[in-house]
Amino acid sequence: MNDPFNAVEIARSAALEDAGNEKFVGKFVSADADIENRIATYLFESFVAGYTGWRWAVTVIKLDDDSPATICDVVLLPGADALLAPEWIPYKDRVLPGDVGVGDILPTSADDVRLVPGFAALPEDEELDPSQLFEFGLGRARVLSIEGRDQASKRWHEGDRGPNTSITQHASKACGSCGFFLPIAGSLRSAFGVCANALAPDDARVVSVDHGCGAHSEALVVAE
Repeated sequence: MNDPFNAVEIARSAALEDAGNEKFVGKFVSADADIENRIATYLFESFVAGYTGWRWAVTVIKLDDDSPATICDVVLLPGADALLAPEWIPYKDRVLPGDVGVGDILPTSADDVRLVPGFAALPEDEELDPSQLFEFGLGRARVLSIEGRDQASKRWHEGDRGPNTSITQHASKACGSCGFFLPIAGSLRSAFGVCANALAPDDARVVSVDHGCGAHSEALVVAE
């Protein structure tokens, strides 16, 4: 048995004291010693619920060959096959569309790259020009940044109401030429609008100008 400081029993006693119950401490596993610095770590099996594969690690020091071993620390450490909690992911990277429900609050960080101060808005995106927004504090505190607009337009264009859908592929005409198509205001006006056809599958939703469906306003029945 590898016992560099002849301290297995004192180390085990320290682990038992920390565990509070002998059933949580198993047999001696190994010891790792740094003889030059007079320090060693003794490992024991752990049977603590929820800590499968972990080890009791008891740190022991010995000032010289004649001095008694002294306990420095007792902790639980993961072994090679330990069950570990997944790496923590910030909430802003965990939240998915649809996760926010009634009464939920989803805070937006102060440094969100999708937003800029209201006075930095593009003139075509606001009813008031930038000088008015800055001087009188009118309008919104923050608005979409260029990066935020790019992310939104990319997401919309590549999504279910963009051009790359089966319903669009089978449509005779695109939304941009439909009488029910309401262009949105601002810098995205030329690329997106809202469908106003109650019978269309995308009614009240943002659609790209090159999206399409069978409910186009000019899909007329030809009289025979």
